[in-house]
Amino acid sequence: MVEAIRLDQVSLWRRTQEEFSYDLKRTILSMLEGKYRQPSRKLILDRINLTVHAGEKIGIIGANGSGKSTLLKVITGILQPTSGQIRVKGEIAPLIELGAGFDGELSVTDNIILYGVMLGFPRQEMKERVASILEFADLTDYSLAPVKALSSGMAARLGFSIATDVEPDILILDEVLSVGDESFKHKCQKRMDRLWGHHTTILVVSHGLDFIQQACDRAIWLDRGKIRFIGDTDEAIHHYLVSVQENSTLELHNHL
Repeated sequence: MVEAIRLDQVSLWRRTQEEFSYDLKRTILSMLEGKYRQPSRKLILDRINLTVHAGEKIGIIGANGSGKSTLLKVITGILQPTSGQIRVKGEIAPLIELGAGFDGELSVTDNIILYGVMLGFPRQEMKERVASILEFADLTDYSLAPVKALSSGMAARLGFSIATDVEPDILILDEVLSVGDESFKHKCQKRMDRLWGHHTTILVVSHGLDFIQQACDRAIWLDRGKIRFIGDTDEAIHHYLVSVQENSTLELHNHL
C-alpha cells in the first residue's frame, strides 16, 4: 500500500503561557539580579510514530488537551516538530482553523484563487471554481468584499467550501462539521459523504464518537501527547471510554 503520511519519533515541546508573558525587560532584570531561571516548556507530542496509507479515513480521539489539533498542525506543516521526521506525499488541504489563512485585505474571490494556488491547483482552474465555491458557501453577494468584512462564521464556511471543492489528495479536518447553521451543516455532511467515497486520504479529529465509528477505517486514541492505541475503530473508542470512566471515578473518589 502507498504511504500518504509517515511520522517517525515526532515530538513537540511548546512554551507555556508563563513563558510567553515573560517579557524582555523582566528577563534582563532577573538576569542582572541573578534570579533568572529557564522558562518552562511542556511536551505536547511525545515520540509519535504513525503511518497513514493513501485513501485511508482515520479518526483521532482523546480528551481536550491531549494533542489532537497539534498533531494535525504538525502534519500540515503549520507547526514544526522539535524532533523526529515527517513525510507527506500529496497536496494537503487543512481544515483546522477555518479562515485563519485568509488575507483580510483581499477580496473573497482573490482569497479563493490564492488558497487554491497555495494548495497546488492552477490559477485558471481556481478562477473557474470561484462561482461554485461562493454558491456553496452562500457568499455570492460577497464576492468582491474584503475577507475582513466577513463574520467568523462566513469565513469558516468559505474555508470549508474551498478545501472540499478542490478535492485534495489529503484532507485534514478538526471539528469542522459543526460549521454554520443546520442548513449549511446538512450541505457539509453531503459533501463529506461524497469525499468519503473517493480516494482522498482523510484525518479527522472529532468528539463525535458515533461519527468516528461510522466513518473511519481506523482510529487513534491520543492521550497527553502519546498514542495509547491505534487500530480498529470500535476498539479504540472502547479503550478511550474506559479511560474516561476510570478518570471520572478517580476524580470523584478524590473529592470524597
